[in-house]
Order: sequence, then structure tokens, then C-alpha cells
Amino acid sequence: MKHIVKLLALAVLISALWIALLQTFVLPSSYTWLLPIYFVVLLGCYGLLMVGVGLMTFPTCPREALLLQQDIVEAKGYLKQRGVDVGSD
Repeated sequence: MKHIVKLLALAVLISALWIALLQTFVLPSSYTWLLPIYFVVLLGCYGLLMVGVGLMTFPTCPREALLLQQDIVEAKGYLKQRGVDVGSD
């Protein structure tokens, strides 16, 4: 929830800055009208960066991996009892 509040505050701040730039003519209007597009592109780049960082720092869980392997062996045994071909061990 806190992350949403931060993003909304950032969006309000950027919108206020954009409106101020539109009214003060500090930048040419052709550049100022493109700022929302730049913001959307920047937000997309930020999202891709966060996904990449999350994938690079993905934690390994050796205990859960062992439990999963045990569940797989158990499921294969159950399916073999029922006559289902589960492939090679």
C-alpha cells in the first residue's frame, strides 16, 4: 500500500510540474507536450529494471526444493499405482 501512495504522490508531483511548464513557457510547447510520453516510457523502463533486479536476486530455497522433489516422487508412485505412465525416473 505504501508503494502505491509513493507512486501516486510522484504522479501528482510530475503532473503539477508539467502543468507549470505548460503555463510558464520555460520550455518550447512542442517539448512540453511530449513530457507525459517520456514519463510513460521512463515508468516502463523502471518496471523492466525492477523485474530484472528481482530476477537477479531471486532467492534459492534448498529446503523447499527437497520438499518439492519428495512430492514429485510421491505423486509418481501414486500415479504408477493407478496405472498411469509417468515416464522415466
